[in-house]
Order: sequence, then C-alpha cells, then structure tokens
Amino acid sequence: MDIGQIFMDMRSLFTLVSFATFIGICVWAYSSRRKDAYAEAANLPFADDEPEDSKTGAHHG
Repeated sequence: MDIGQIFMDMRSLFTLVSFATFIGICVWAYSSRRKDAYAEAANLPFADDEPEDSKTGAHHG
C-alpha cells in the first residue's frame, strides 16, 4: 500500500465522518425536544426590557 492510497483512504474516511456529524447536528437541531428552547428564543425580540431607571436604581419623584 503506497502513501497515495493511504491519503485517499483518509480523505474518504474524513468525508464520511464529516457527513455523519452534519446529519447528527441536523437531527439534534430538528428534534422535538428542542421545540421549547426554540420557541423561547423566537420570542426574545418581543420580551419587555427593564426601564432605564430600574437598571440604574435612580428614582424620580
């Protein structure tokens, strides 16, 4: 077995491992267990922020 064949085998193995990792991430991301986390993240732009006065502790009045 020459060095060229070893590199070709390693490249093929790396491609298969990368593809399996990609499929695993897709399955994890679209799993139903992540639904609550994504729903919460989707509503973050609409969450009420604290008023500026409550952040600094300043009181008016």
